[in-house]
Amino acid sequence: MGDLPDCVKCGSEYTYEADGWYICPDCAHEWLIDSKPEAVEAEGELIVRDANGNLLIDGDSVTVVKDIKVKGASSAIKAGVKIKDIRLVEEVNGHNIDVKIKGFGPLLLKSELVKKSN
Repeated sequence: MGDLPDCVKCGSEYTYEADGWYICPDCAHEWLIDSKPEAVEAEGELIVRDANGNLLIDGDSVTVVKDIKVKGASSAIKAGVKIKDIRLVEEVNGHNIDVKIKGFGPLLLKSELVKKSN
């Protein structure tokens, strides 16, 4: 058990591995096994994870997981909207992803509101 990471959501040390996923028995959170997370952390780069715990990098495409109300806009960003070419930024009030969404323009989003898409 010592070589498996703690849960990224609740911090439990009792995670286990199944079919390419880490699973936390305490909070039922599941996230993909990253190929080399230690290498990214060692380089001092930003470490940003999506709602499922997947590691995000600049240029990834993401999908919005729940409706987001935008201050000053007449409508919300609906769940399921796909966003291409994200840019990771230093956290500002909990927002750490810089995006451009057609119809809304440039925005900062919280990483827990998106999931990595193919």
